[in-house]
Amino acid sequence: MRSDRRSILGGGLILSLLGAGRASGQSPPPSVAGASPPGLPQPVETIDLWPGGAPGPKAERPIEQVVERSEDPLVSDRAVLGIAVPRMAVFRPYRPNGAAVLLMPGGGYRHVVVDKEGYEMARWLTARGFTAFVLFYRLPYEGWLAGPNVSLSDAQRAMRLIRKRHGDFAIDPERVAAMGFSAGGHLCADLGTRFSAHTYEPVDDADGLSARPVCAAPIYPVVSMQLPAAHAGSRERLLGTNPSRALEAAHSPHRNVPMDAPPFFILHAEDDDVVPAENSLLLHAALKARGIRVELHLFEHGGHGFGLRKAIGKPVEAWPDLWRAWARGTGLG
Repeated sequence: MRSDRRSILGGGLILSLLGAGRASGQSPPPSVAGASPPGLPQPVETIDLWPGGAPGPKAERPIEQVVERSEDPLVSDRAVLGIAVPRMAVFRPYRPNGAAVLLMPGGGYRHVVVDKEGYEMARWLTARGFTAFVLFYRLPYEGWLAGPNVSLSDAQRAMRLIRKRHGDFAIDPERVAAMGFSAGGHLCADLGTRFSAHTYEPVDDADGLSARPVCAAPIYPVVSMQLPAAHAGSRERLLGTNPSRALEAAHSPHRNVPMDAPPFFILHAEDDDVVPAENSLLLHAALKARGIRVELHLFEHGGHGFGLRKAIGKPVEAWPDLWRAWARGTGLG
């Protein structure tokens, strides 16, 4: 799978260039005039993760670009790359239930999907009282000095900031969950297993807080970095073209499960032709071996990247309610 910028942008029209060099002030969520379908709630606030700018940039920061991939004016399907100002887009519920979910959309570590695995899931959550934070994380192949740890750095920092600012959102700092999809599922599982890994130097008192989610839900996740189970594109963009076995192991969540990992909810379709369901089986087995609470759902049909919209009318459509019922038993509520 090619990972150069030309092939990434070839699948859609570049609609927006955002000021990615901006390092202070709240950056807007990825948006394009007229691109959002009318009547759907959009985030009206964002939280920049790094007050002095993201740590460890290469000499030249990437320029943020938003690609609209949908040809239907009523269904937006944006993807963003070149993220130099990592941030969270915030969705507030009308009646907060005191719990929050950090959402990590997928995109094969080539871009971050905005709508299908970000904003749509955030709307579902806020309709049920959860405060949702959609994470726009830096992409490792774009040259950050943290290398394969750069996305995890953003996820750890995001969890800590949510806890630091819990009073601003009427949430309990002990009731913050993580959910991710595909490559974002890898990031979610990485956060759920390496929440205490030292991936960046502390920048303020928020970094004294825990990055451990109360529970983690990797959905059709990339897990293994070892072929043939690995998703080749995610592996190459995360680790490079010829990673060592040691590097593969260091970034395969099922190889790094600690004894204090949070409970996991894992979901996959057996007919997934992009990320083999074996990834979820490996993670499930590793969690069970450590005695960590885990629930695994395998659906016969669903393919890859179904999120909410592509699950409609299929048995896999039930997955968000299955997660919610399970999450009540973890303390999330």
